Amino acid sequence: MSMREARPRAAFPFTALVGQAPLQRALLLAAIDPAIGGVLVSGPRGTAKSTAAHALAALLPDGAFVTLPLGASEEKLIGSLDLEAALRESAVRFSPGLLARAHGGVLYVDDVNLLPDTLVDVLLDAAASGVNTVERDGVSHTHEARFVLVGTMNSEEGELRPQLLDRFGLMVEVSNAFEVAERQRIVKARLAFDADPLAFCAAHEAAQRDLARRIAAARSALDGLAWSDAVHECAARLCVEAAVDGMRADLVMLRAARALAAFEGAPQVTPAHVDQVAGAVLAHRRSAMPDQPPGSGQRGQDTEGGAPRESAQTSSEGSNGTAADEPQSAANSDWGALPPEPVAARHVKGVIPLPAKKR
Repeated sequence: MSMREARPRAAFPFTALVGQAPLQRALLLAAIDPAIGGVLVSGPRGTAKSTAAHALAALLPDGAFVTLPLGASEEKLIGSLDLEAALRESAVRFSPGLLARAHGGVLYVDDVNLLPDTLVDVLLDAAASGVNTVERDGVSHTHEARFVLVGTMNSEEGELRPQLLDRFGLMVEVSNAFEVAERQRIVKARLAFDADPLAFCAAHEAAQRDLARRIAAARSALDGLAWSDAVHECAARLCVEAAVDGMRADLVMLRAARALAAFEGAPQVTPAHVDQVAGAVLAHRRSAMPDQPPGSGQRGQDTEGGAPRESAQTSSEGSNGTAADEPQSAANSDWGALPPEPVAARHVKGVIPLPAKKR
């Protein structure tokens, strides 16, 4: 089946994007291993953030592209349970939410920095674990929710709290194109697509098919790739030099390096793969060492993902307040908990017991 037959409304081809190599790589890595935890894209308006996310969805088997609106409720996101039916029929009736609809595709959140922290927390939990559990009055339902989370933000409109920034696996900063030739290539490609979307997609169909096959092959190869001590040492050294908090950066860096090795068809993960993904892993996690002034040069700073953003670690609390202002989140979720395994690509059978609530 051709892409034109499969998708009546044509999406701009991923392989036709111009000047977005760092963003394309980050999206591909998250698609290969969703347990990386999603991609945060920061940049001004009109820099093809949503176009790239749409284009990625067209490469995935299900091709689902689901958008989370800013005013969405938690029930709309996670789904709801019919408690009357559970009491009357002893059966669980579940109404799917956006997480269920996004299974196998892309969940896109524009202006994620303007969402309530509780919704962002739920999103990130599902993106990293690959499952969603809904519980109401002792009745629960668990379903698979394996998707690529893509969140976008414009830092001029506010920042995400550092705790939430850290839980996004990768971050890429996109910027306006100020090189004349590049702007010409971008505009020419867009005008050609607008003039005849089907013909434009047909011209890129072979490249799209090849890329979709590479993604599928990389997913299958993940479990066969291990991390050597040299790779672990490289990741640890980069994280120490970046003075990151906690161990999440190490875990994401290793997973991203493995995904890149799988995508390239490499027989093993190497330190070079770690170096290539370090920028996107550290862009939103980097802080100054105690004996270093902010902004001092560090290894990996100029690798993919762009220059570090000081605001990622010094952002204000925004309109959502501090953690003390969110008792519901503290009481009802394992805030920021790391999943024990990269399970986002695994199938779930039956109902998973809920973790014990923190007190």
